[in-house]
Amino acid sequence: MSENEISKIIFECGLKIHKTLGAGLLESAYEECMYYELCKAGLFVEKQKPMPLIYEEIELNVGYRIDLLVERKVIIEMKACAELTNVHFAQTLTYLKLSNCKLGLLINFNTFLFKDGVRRIINGKL
Repeated sequence: MSENEISKIIFECGLKIHKTLGAGLLESAYEECMYYELCKAGLFVEKQKPMPLIYEEIELNVGYRIDLLVERKVIIEMKACAELTNVHFAQTLTYLKLSNCKLGLLINFNTFLFKDGVRRIINGKL
């Protein structure tokens, strides 16, 4: 399955969650619901996937975690904040680089319309 096919399923699951629950909950609640919906859709999902930092010859296990990694291809970084900032984009892009994944979805559930809270980030460009 391609990254684009996976991202379509992710968007549909997120939309269902947002329509059912709305905005205003904790990020962890949306993450659990997204994990449930993606697994129910038949996708392989890793939750709070450890992300070591490898710099030259050293590997640092310093506590970085990907919120959700889907099919070992697409990173989902979940937020429930007033607005996304450049730091959120930079964090997702860094996770893409460290994991060698091509596509990340930065999803902020704290929006009136779900589509306004979803940003696609491609490894190498914003």
